[in-house]
Amino acid sequence: MHHSGIYEEEIAGKAYDTTLLKRFARYVAPYRLSIMLVVLILPLVAACRLAQPWIIKLAIDEHIITGKLAGLETIALGFLSILVIESLLSFLEVYLLQSVGQRVMSDMRSELYRHVMHLPVPWFDRVPTGSAVTRLTSDVEVLGEMFASGIITIIGDVLLLIGIISVMLWMNLKLSLVTFSILPVLLYVAYTFRRRMRKSFREVRARLGSMNAFLNECISGISIIQIFNRERDEERRFSNLNASYRDANMPVIFWDASLYALVEALSSIAVALIIWYGGGEIVKGALTFGVLVAFIQYIEKFFSPIRDLSAKYSVMQGAMASLERIFALLDTAPTSPSLPPPLQKGEIGKAEGNHHPLIEFRDVSFSYQDGNDILSGFNLEVKRGERIAIVGESGGGKTTITRLLTRLYEIERGTIFLQGIDIRECDIKQVRRRVGVVLQDPCLFAGSIEFNICLGDEQARQRVRQAAAAVGADRFIDRLAHGYEEEVRERGSNFSVGEKQLISFARAVAFDPEILVLDEATASIDSTSEQMIQEGIKGMMQGRTSLVIAHRLSTIQDADRIVTIQHGLKVEEGTHEELLYAEGIYSRLHQLQFREM
Repeated sequence: MHHSGIYEEEIAGKAYDTTLLKRFARYVAPYRLSIMLVVLILPLVAACRLAQPWIIKLAIDEHIITGKLAGLETIALGFLSILVIESLLSFLEVYLLQSVGQRVMSDMRSELYRHVMHLPVPWFDRVPTGSAVTRLTSDVEVLGEMFASGIITIIGDVLLLIGIISVMLWMNLKLSLVTFSILPVLLYVAYTFRRRMRKSFREVRARLGSMNAFLNECISGISIIQIFNRERDEERRFSNLNASYRDANMPVIFWDASLYALVEALSSIAVALIIWYGGGEIVKGALTFGVLVAFIQYIEKFFSPIRDLSAKYSVMQGAMASLERIFALLDTAPTSPSLPPPLQKGEIGKAEGNHHPLIEFRDVSFSYQDGNDILSGFNLEVKRGERIAIVGESGGGKTTITRLLTRLYEIERGTIFLQGIDIRECDIKQVRRRVGVVLQDPCLFAGSIEFNICLGDEQARQRVRQAAAAVGADRFIDRLAHGYEEEVRERGSNFSVGEKQLISFARAVAFDPEILVLDEATASIDSTSEQMIQEGIKGMMQGRTSLVIAHRLSTIQDADRIVTIQHGLKVEEGTHEELLYAEGIYSRLHQLQFREM
């Protein structure tokens, strides 16, 4: 568990806001009618806000100062009516924006999930789980904040600012020019802070991903942490990550507070300029008191959205950083590099009955890391109906063979043929439909036992009970209070290791594969459970071609052929008796295991 650093890929790369927003617009397009309605509402809201200081000016200059109270009630009623209209329009604007934001987030999460489900397994080897989860959750949530107080409301702010500038220039040109003399300083401050906050937000999101990855790893391995008394050590590591995340937020807080404070200061300076210059103009008789009051109110409304820019910058820059990460994930190729066009569905089946072996590995080499081959020039032919056992030391490449056969990883050199057809030319779904795999560590999902056997597939659902009976799982399932509807808790924590493995055996049978791969499938099962399922395994293998990767040699002695692998090379091949007689690696492994027994 080493997550003390930042994953550099999370924060690297140049940001292009316009490009990101153009890509993001695709997700907003289905809700353009709601967005258009909001855009129509924005100028109405701006008009209501612009009218309020003007009404106050009229009340002061034409009624209060002159002492003409007649008509003042009408002005007050008009002012109140505009406030009510503004409130209703603002409610509709916020409701529409946030509802669209929720729908857009839902659509993006769905697309991200679909994309992640089709990413190649090597991607998951490189990217921590917490980082991937952050992109589907926290990063998408930030986009909701952008809708609530960001991207569209900025249009309303711009309209309001343009309106205020226009009205102020129309009311008094000289006073407006004096007031707006601070705008160059304001624009420079906004531009400078924007760039600095963007960099800080990228780092915040990256460190959050690192912390989530660490938490996911710790919670998954909590039993190991407790058994080996590593709680204190893991607490220290989390404290370091937590402090790193906190420290990454500090520059954001600093720039946010600084921008807000500077805008407040500039706003106060603008009011001071109005009072200084406007007061002199009133004394000269060149300006009315109502205009001065209206100017002060307009300048407060002018700086209100600019003050909000500090918060909106935080939201928008966070959203840009999140969009970078989201689109980087979506830009990850869901399949391997370009290969020949896949065959049409069912075309593989046309090769049945031909003279080719069902499976053939021809000069297959593969490495997880460059320059370190796990398999090197591996060759193997498997005929239909054969039961082939693969044995060898740990790390010798046994499991890699199954991963390549199911195209969880793509072959680097050499070829794997399925009935004489390169599997890279085959539809990947067809390949996986024909190959059923049972792993050493059974994976169960929250839901019922029936769901865990059929995984929601309707054809497999019809074979659930038959499959459970074939592997002997029905013996313990029938004893449960709810039978096949018994709840499976997270990771199957309410079942023993043997019971979980029996369910995974039933799953493989329910999908009725042509080729069955058992990858150390009985390694986690105790002797009693192993004896119970041996007959079920034999029944499961009837009429199927089987590849059995085994550590317990006692389970594969009746295999048609046994292949011994060492350092990625096939070094022996033959029946159990032939390999014992040869007195090679298999014979030594056999002697060691039975001597220990």
